Amino acid sequence: MRVHLGCDHAGLDLKDHLSRWLTDHGYEPVDHGPFAYDALDDYPVFCLRAAEAVAAERAAGGDSLGVVIGGSGNGEQMAANKVRGIRCALVWSEETAVLARQHNDANVVSVGGRMHSLEDMTRFVEVFLAEPFSGEERHVRRIGQLTAYESTGELPALPGDA
Repeated sequence: MRVHLGCDHAGLDLKDHLSRWLTDHGYEPVDHGPFAYDALDDYPVFCLRAAEAVAAERAAGGDSLGVVIGGSGNGEQMAANKVRGIRCALVWSEETAVLARQHNDANVVSVGGRMHSLEDMTRFVEVFLAEPFSGEERHVRRIGQLTAYESTGELPALPGDA
């Protein structure tokens, strides 16, 4: 499976570590940068490219996933979620990584390079990559509502008792 990586300066060390870890564990990492430390770099430049690659490959029938990394992971998640077809989840624990895949069928994960140890963040990514989507009807329905809104801009209907 291909795993697309993008980050900013705060995630550079983790991205480089993950690239090696992914290769060692049978994944095919695709690095969208940055490739050198620059304290003034802009995360959208790299995270949008990683997310675009995931969206394109999945639209073509592939199963690639993505990882975006920053200081907190917040901005990187926001950038990735601007790409049509991307559901990027900010994870901060093994449980949030599991739920991102099981319930939300997230295809990109965001982690904060300044928030956790290298070992913990690697574990979050490992759990995310290994966890399948549950396919439960309620989750499929909810994702369908998000996808429809993304395509049409129309809000989902309110429940009858709302």
